[in-house]
Amino acid sequence: MNSKHQFVQLSDGHFIPGLGFGTYKPQEVPNSKTTEATKIAIEVGFRHIDCAYAYEVEEEVGLAIRSKIEDGTVKREDIFCTSKLWSTFLRPELVQSCLERSLKKLHLDYVDLYLIHFPVALKPGEELYPLDENGKIICDSVDLCATWEIMEKCKDAGLAKSIGVSNFNRRQLEMILNKPGLKYKPVCNQVECHVYHNQRKLLDFCKSKDIVLIAYSALGTQREKRWVDQSSPVLLDDPVLGALAKKHKRSPALIALRYQLQRGVVVLAQSLKENEIKENIQVFDFELTAEDMKDLDGLNRNFRYVIMES
Repeated sequence: MNSKHQFVQLSDGHFIPGLGFGTYKPQEVPNSKTTEATKIAIEVGFRHIDCAYAYEVEEEVGLAIRSKIEDGTVKREDIFCTSKLWSTFLRPELVQSCLERSLKKLHLDYVDLYLIHFPVALKPGEELYPLDENGKIICDSVDLCATWEIMEKCKDAGLAKSIGVSNFNRRQLEMILNKPGLKYKPVCNQVECHVYHNQRKLLDFCKSKDIVLIAYSALGTQREKRWVDQSSPVLLDDPVLGALAKKHKRSPALIALRYQLQRGVVVLAQSLKENEIKENIQVFDFELTAEDMKDLDGLNRNFRYVIMES
């Protein structure tokens, strides 16, 4: 593995690279771009690849991983691949089928990490976002503790090395942690986390329970119209990030990523541009001072970019 990487130990003993490559992309971007970008990411040293059934690019990600294994750049065990259980598969009898679909698309025998994507169940079926005649999302009623039991079975079956959750709040995490007969606790919680929404309380709670926090949208999202208010502030234009970027002779993006690493947060960096992907891996080449960290903590305004209607 790339010796520059920092690794974080999960509560089950496995190690996760502290920097991950995010594969979510806006709908209007062709899927082939994901294959190219993922290949570049692996070439420059990314070893943690974050994907999900709902991103609809797992075939493209799998293609990139396979090509980099075939050309000798990496072995399968060098790659830490995450996928996520989509909300239309939260019924216990559907959980494993979603994971198996992802594995088939990725051309992998197992994923390193499998997450419950959202703590909200949607009506089962082929539609990712099932809508009623009024265009409202159709929810489903599922006991997440029952879903979690099947996640545990998927781990025991060797289909996922580690299991965790995403977009869970403290109450939802506690529900799983306090479940009678819990076999494995969630190793992580992947949430929106950046300098405008630093999740300090949730981070402290997760640390107290030996749950790793993984940050998505750490660079302020790709501002996709269907999820993000176009009038929201552009995170990377923030003057404090800009001043620290100047001070350290780095980009604002690198400052935003480094901030998370130094808080003990695993951070995902998403980009389809070769120059940005190459730049993001340089997050291990410098350090922020305690004063810098304090300045960045001061930017928190509990502001979310991604608004999930449920």
